[in-house]
Amino acid sequence: MSSPACAATAAPSKGKLLRVLGVGFGIAVALGSSIGGGIMRTPAEIAARLPSARLILLAWVIGGVYSLMGAWALSEVGAMVPSAGAAYAIARRAYGDYISFVVGWTDWISLCGATAFISLLAGEYLSDLVPSLTGHITALAALIVVVLGFVQWRGIRWGSVFQDVTSAVTACVFIVLIVAAFIHPHSSSPSFSPASVMPAGMALFASWILVLQAVLNTYDGWYGALYFGDEIVNPGVELPRSFIRSVLLLAALYVLINAALLYSLDMTELARENLPLARLGQIVSGERGVIAVRWLTTLILVAGANAAMLSATRLLYAMSRDGWGPARIASVNRGGTPDIPLFLSMTASIIFLLSGSFNRVFAVTAFLVVSKYLLSYLAVFVLRRREPNAPRPYRTFGHPWTTAVAVIGSLLFLVGVVAADTRNSLYGCAVLIASYPICRLVRRNISEAASS
Repeated sequence: MSSPACAATAAPSKGKLLRVLGVGFGIAVALGSSIGGGIMRTPAEIAARLPSARLILLAWVIGGVYSLMGAWALSEVGAMVPSAGAAYAIARRAYGDYISFVVGWTDWISLCGATAFISLLAGEYLSDLVPSLTGHITALAALIVVVLGFVQWRGIRWGSVFQDVTSAVTACVFIVLIVAAFIHPHSSSPSFSPASVMPAGMALFASWILVLQAVLNTYDGWYGALYFGDEIVNPGVELPRSFIRSVLLLAALYVLINAALLYSLDMTELARENLPLARLGQIVSGERGVIAVRWLTTLILVAGANAAMLSATRLLYAMSRDGWGPARIASVNRGGTPDIPLFLSMTASIIFLLSGSFNRVFAVTAFLVVSKYLLSYLAVFVLRRREPNAPRPYRTFGHPWTTAVAVIGSLLFLVGVVAADTRNSLYGCAVLIASYPICRLVRRNISEAASS
């Protein structure tokens, strides 16, 4: 449904996206979107804040349970509105064009910023592994963006195969690390007891909240398949399967890798490690393990950049197809790639990369990006009330209770973001307000162009 205040005019498109993807790709793109710099560094940050192995593992379990409830809720609305627009398409159906316009363009900007940031991290790790590349980190990152763009331009089959392979290698190496950590001879006692510096009272509560925020940020990306609703063969069935299986796999990997770290490293040692998994690799296989983990980290980051660029391209295509841009932008080449949206997403990522502005982008849009969780989960209630007889290939397990938990959790997460960075959250609110006249201006220009 469209809001009368700001309704977009649908734009014709050239070509069409190819329905060639399945559950395997949905899981692969979720792994690529989620497993990145987060799990490589987060365990150390959490150990420094909350030096209790039991509470740390409990946080990762809670994060998995919350994400699973979110997956159940998103499965209903995602299968009901399968579209390359992801949360934008759900917001358009549930709340009208103004809210969806804000969700869409801020999500696209955030994805382009993520592509730049992740590519820069990959360039840093690559320069550490190949000393002759030192001093050329930004150029390496830009090259990664261009190479990924070329692979994706060849077609969705190329981009999906790259994502499948890199995500499969990542999962396999994580599993090998976990198994090796537990079977490797271990001389020191496991750190499954609280450290003497455990915070208490309100300090413990504040630490717990910050830890949960870090955990949820690390799980973020499990819904990666949502951006490919127009390309998944049977989205009504395979989108829910992708979400739920992705969350279960991520939860298993995250809990087990943290258990392996806590088993192999003293809490104090874990807290001061810049790259805990590299230290774990060193424990199980010496210096070769450190190098292997650093190569793995680089591969993970490249896979994450690939997933972010794939998603940004589909989102911009969907918005243009709905009339939020010139009709020629909503074009798809013979390989099934929206080529103009791909070029625009690449260009935006490189601009963020060269200007170093992605940190500001993340800070200002964090409030709006977290809001898309809340809006997406609330859409289950909105659409059930407004469209009770609409086809629903999947119905949320445990609704309304599990959906309510997901909504409340998202609301608390949003409050945490505002409390942690009030200034940039206010800037985000200003962006929300400023988007309304922009929305109306875009609609008016499109209407005038259509009538001329």
